Amino acid sequence: MKDASKPFGSPRAILFDLDGTLIDSAPDIAAAVNELLAGRDLPPLSVDRVRAMIGGGVMKLVERAFAALGSPLAGSVLEEANRDMAPIYRRHLTGLTKLMPGVREVLTHFHLNGTAMGVATNKPQLATREILLHFHLTEYLGAIVGGDAVTNLKPAPDALLLALDQLGVEPYEALMVGDSISDVGAARAAGMPVVLLRGGYTHVPVEELGADLVCDSLLDLPSAMRRLRDAA
Repeated sequence: MKDASKPFGSPRAILFDLDGTLIDSAPDIAAAVNELLAGRDLPPLSVDRVRAMIGGGVMKLVERAFAALGSPLAGSVLEEANRDMAPIYRRHLTGLTKLMPGVREVLTHFHLNGTAMGVATNKPQLATREILLHFHLTEYLGAIVGGDAVTNLKPAPDALLLALDQLGVEPYEALMVGDSISDVGAARAAGMPVVLLRGGYTHVPVEELGADLVCDSLLDLPSAMRRLRDAA
């Protein structure tokens, strides 16, 4: 990988995770999970419990939810539950979801600075686009890559590499911003530096996940990057 110190401070492109990074979607995701569980006569899970299950795609979410209630699913039974989840999930995208602090301000900042931006997420493509349209964020984004647009979900690098290809930017010229170990793994596999934000969806303290930089929120990202650029 080429020297990442310069693009880290002044990248040509920034890729963002979605859930826990740009949006707080846990309440909507919990509502979808609980609708699925209710259809199988199982009790609901709290938002906090569901928040801890987010990451790895919808099927992994379904698997974790049933396992948490002592009713683990596998094989064709898990696949059936995942199929049942699809329309339920689509009904719970924006009703309770909110933007994370500073999202619009920070995207506007990088847009005005001429930095290309994209989203690389494990959330399904149509759901991702619907949410971004709802919050009027698509105007900032030159690439939107959901989990079902690639063969392998994060922490594989597929989504990041596809987004960068759409932006016309090499990995060493870009930066990944996320909130979880999957984002770190994907960025490392793609050959990109990675910043993690506190307050996202991770069990492990974010400082222990191996990111190049940790910020309290997106609002801190521009100033942190300026310090890195000036120190380079």
